Amino acid sequence: MSKGYGGPVWCTAQTADLLRVMLPDAGRIQEAEAARRNRRPDRADDVAIEPLYTESDAIQAAALARPVELGVEFSPAEGITARLWNAGHILGAASIELEADGCRVLFSGDIGPEEKSFHPNPAASRGYDHVICEGTYGNCRRPDQTPEQWRAQLLEEATGALARGGNLVIPTFALERTQELLLDFALLLDAGRLRGTHIFIDSPLASRITRVFAEHVHELEDVPASLFERPQFHFVETPGQSMRLNSVSGAIILSASGMCEAGRVRHHLRHNLPRRESTILFVGYQAAGTLGRTIVDGARRVRISGHDIAVRARVSAIEGYSAHADQRDLLRWIDARRPIHGTLFLNHGEPEALAALADEIHSIHRDCSIRIAEPGERYALSPGKAAMRVSTGDHALVATAGRDWQNDYATFVTGLKADLMTLKDDAARRKAIERMHRALHQ
Repeated sequence: MSKGYGGPVWCTAQTADLLRVMLPDAGRIQEAEAARRNRRPDRADDVAIEPLYTESDAIQAAALARPVELGVEFSPAEGITARLWNAGHILGAASIELEADGCRVLFSGDIGPEEKSFHPNPAASRGYDHVICEGTYGNCRRPDQTPEQWRAQLLEEATGALARGGNLVIPTFALERTQELLLDFALLLDAGRLRGTHIFIDSPLASRITRVFAEHVHELEDVPASLFERPQFHFVETPGQSMRLNSVSGAIILSASGMCEAGRVRHHLRHNLPRRESTILFVGYQAAGTLGRTIVDGARRVRISGHDIAVRARVSAIEGYSAHADQRDLLRWIDARRPIHGTLFLNHGEPEALAALADEIHSIHRDCSIRIAEPGERYALSPGKAAMRVSTGDHALVATAGRDWQNDYATFVTGLKADLMTLKDDAARRKAIERMHRALHQ
């Protein structure tokens, strides 16, 4: 909204309901994070950070949502027809089919796996001119697991942490992943397999999203109407209630954000990472450059909100909860869209994931025209012909993709003192510091 857009936002009804909850929350986070960073003493001399958008911007944007049914053709603009298809990813997620000037294009959006709670398998038509497909897990083939198997793994992690007298802390996305975990915990509780524990959902956003799920529960697959109503479920709202969890032991804590980049989970990590009896359980993708990825990759110390934190807790992961299709799922989805008369574009994935997916597709369909477009590239699309590149990518954008330098900085600073102490004496340490200072001022 701050950039002037005021047109309709076409989406599913579920997405429209979620936008009214999630966008204002994201605006509040933008404002709060900007204010918090501007208050930090180490930024006293820096230019003030401005939020990308505000809560007011977000409320206005959410009001632009125009719900449409899956599979129903509509016209978002003159000369263009569109259709939404179930993507099987999260509540309301859809692939988008567009047709203009006789050219049919399908945007996959995020595609869900075949073994997925709540939603039917992804669907769409076939025989498109061009398809743009995500490749988040393009180089990954998850173990063949049923929901019951990863539910058993969740039970094992929970009972292990509780038996040691610690907490099970699960950094989780407020949308979908929290509700999936509540489904599995509800099933474990109802079966008597998980006993004597409290499950805290410490994310006001997750609580509000759970209410949206409850409103649409009749549209979900194989879910009881009372799914989110268990006496063991405690939805934490206020900051005071959240802070009191810092002294809790023997509990399960679900808290956002899923990649540990913001939110209340960072406080729970500060208090539980140093505890050998606790477990930090990751149940979702951790992008390069995030705190979650740093922990999963085995860091012995991490930096959280200006504090150096030792990692002594058990760190574990369950892959089955991913809302993204893995390589086999993607290959099946792409094959079901064939024939693709023009070009298959692969996007939304790290370079190695996209390259691996492209190699697999070529090994199966040698005649397939595949493009891994770089940021800023532009293509001309025509019916029945391979896409033609009309401008090259922005090398500055390419160079900044991947790991954030601030994560490198945090890792460097966290280990700096320990590294300096490995040198033989104070003179060697001062010399090393002088060399670093000169390198920064060349």
